[in-house]
Amino acid sequence: MQPEDLLTQHFRLKTDQVKALKKLGIEAVRDLLLHFPTRYGDVARITTVDSLRDKEHAQIYGHVKAIETKKSFHGKVPMAEATIRDDTGTVKAVWFHQPYIAKMIKEGALVRVEGEVSEKNGKPSFANPEIEAVNRIPTGVGDSLFSEDIELYAQPIYPESKGMTSRWIFHAIQKIMRAGVLDELSDPIPESIRERYKLPDLQTSLIWIHTPKKKEHADSARKRFAFEEIFFIQLQKQLSRKQYEKHPTFRIDRTYDELRTFIDSFPFEPTGAQKRSIKQILDDFKKDHAMSRLLEGDVGSGKTFVAAVTAKAVIDTRPDKEKDFGNLQVAYMAPTEVLARQHFESFKEFFADSPIKLGLITSSGCEKFPSKSNPSESTNISRKKLLQWVANGEIPILIGTHSLIQDSVEFENLAYVIVDEQHRFGTLQRAKLRKKDDDVFPHLLSMTATPIPRTLALTMYGDLDLTLLDEMPKERKQIKTAVVPPTKRQNVYAKIHQELEAGRQLYVICPRIDEPDPEQEQAILAKSVTEEAKRLKKDIFPDYEIDIMHSKMIPKEKNEVMEQFDSGEIDILVSTSVVEVGVNVPNATMIIIEGAERFGLAQLHQLRGRVMRSSHQSYCFVFTDSGSKKTKDRLEALKKAKNGFELAEYDLAQRGAGELAGRKQSGISDLGMEAIKNIKMVEAAREEAKTLVEADEKLKHYPLLRKRIASKGSDIHFE
Repeated sequence: MQPEDLLTQHFRLKTDQVKALKKLGIEAVRDLLLHFPTRYGDVARITTVDSLRDKEHAQIYGHVKAIETKKSFHGKVPMAEATIRDDTGTVKAVWFHQPYIAKMIKEGALVRVEGEVSEKNGKPSFANPEIEAVNRIPTGVGDSLFSEDIELYAQPIYPESKGMTSRWIFHAIQKIMRAGVLDELSDPIPESIRERYKLPDLQTSLIWIHTPKKKEHADSARKRFAFEEIFFIQLQKQLSRKQYEKHPTFRIDRTYDELRTFIDSFPFEPTGAQKRSIKQILDDFKKDHAMSRLLEGDVGSGKTFVAAVTAKAVIDTRPDKEKDFGNLQVAYMAPTEVLARQHFESFKEFFADSPIKLGLITSSGCEKFPSKSNPSESTNISRKKLLQWVANGEIPILIGTHSLIQDSVEFENLAYVIVDEQHRFGTLQRAKLRKKDDDVFPHLLSMTATPIPRTLALTMYGDLDLTLLDEMPKERKQIKTAVVPPTKRQNVYAKIHQELEAGRQLYVICPRIDEPDPEQEQAILAKSVTEEAKRLKKDIFPDYEIDIMHSKMIPKEKNEVMEQFDSGEIDILVSTSVVEVGVNVPNATMIIIEGAERFGLAQLHQLRGRVMRSSHQSYCFVFTDSGSKKTKDRLEALKKAKNGFELAEYDLAQRGAGELAGRKQSGISDLGMEAIKNIKMVEAAREEAKTLVEADEKLKHYPLLRKRIASKGSDIHFE
């Protein structure tokens, strides 16, 4: 049996089981072996009904004497109730809120029941136990999928999907391992690295993680697989970086002092962090290989200023040192049209006194600044004309959305790519931006306001150097954040009335766009943009202009709404979280976040950042209907955290691995995310990967590593 073999060759799987396994990412034997337990529960003692003990975790086998649907607690809670009988007696089992179980299990069926025993008046019972129909009662050692001949310190609990239980997965893995498949596996982690960090080999780790005989075994195996996952991410990042650095780039020789006139044209003194960031980037520009840097800074910390100053250094550089004409070019990519247009407006202001032309390209249209008829304004132009001017170098700075990386967009001398909130922008996408017949790669600056824990940044963005903007401009006042229960809403509305009368503006963020279908009982609790806007206009703020914005609106509609909000025509903007990235309206100094328990801390922090854009006092009102301690603690952390970095570390320490910011985008498993909490492990994996790539860039001495990297469908080329 080979580990790549399909499971259907070794199990008589039904169609629904194949689908259920596929949902878990399991199609081959290897996938099954690498489907790890999320936790370990108590090992259930196989016993008989007459031997059940109060509060023990037990399992019994018997026949269903009776099973029916009922309602308990004064007829409010639907449930299923069964009577299970074996040779020694009968026991009741109930499933609250799961009446469908009565349809799944038939009277007379032989079943296995597992759960915690509860005893009342001397009679044991099960509440919400696991139940499944079986073919026979286990009699000891055997090759049956239901044999219980395994010595465990704790029962592995696996991720499940509908129709595929943790128990089935456990026994399927045992059957695979008994077939000798582990002997066919080779360990990809070099022995020297395993020895250095006292990691068990692959075969031992698989045995220990699936059938641990003691806690130390399970912990050691999990440590090994966590290290392995982070190590391979780091290895791929280092290889990618190495290949990127092989390409020639434009050398830009500018100093901070040479940019002083441009810097002094801004109406504020740069922070120390901004100065350090600019100098780091200028130093990178002087190197023989292209820069790859991530600039991480809180909302309002001045990332756009850093981007503008460094862009100025680029466009002031000639493509050919022997010729006194032309400019190197800059591409500035934003995730949304609203944000792209905002950057375009900002750059128009920054470069108003410069002879430089700016371009804007989105799916809605194209613009050029300055206009011939009005040098202080931009003008609409055809896409064809804009692309022609970009291709011949007449437009040194082009700002846009993903329209920038379409095949039709070509640059004459693209030297610098700035990417806002798009950290997954990879080598292949960068390559699309350069001149099609050119091997010269541009410098890359990726920027984010999303709070990212240091360990996560080192892992996910391991091919990027990290720069932190950890200071806020001196004129910015600390935002006042209040967690508001339902009983305090009216007090908040009164405060907002005062601020609106003073000429300020308000965001109201709701979790959903429209009211849900009445049958979706759970979803009704979440406020919607459409209904909340109507309610606020009718009952709370009838004298103020209210409008809405959400993701289903076309870009043109969003732009119009944002322009009206920015100009003050709209006093209150009710929106989904679509405004969380980059939107800048300095006069909007208040934000209400409805259903705050439905948002992650990083997202709440970014939403709060919408009102941290001016020298006026700003307010964030976090509305929640949840009374849970977990929610209360999280929202209190939002109040106390001084910045996004502090909040990110709190989120990492307190929340579950599956809830961490960026997990879905990163492709890191739950086990890998738990490893992210260990800075020493992350740094060790990073250093090992860097050392290995420096010594053997083609991985000629590590064929298993090479095969693993290639199998992941990466853009790494070894030939």
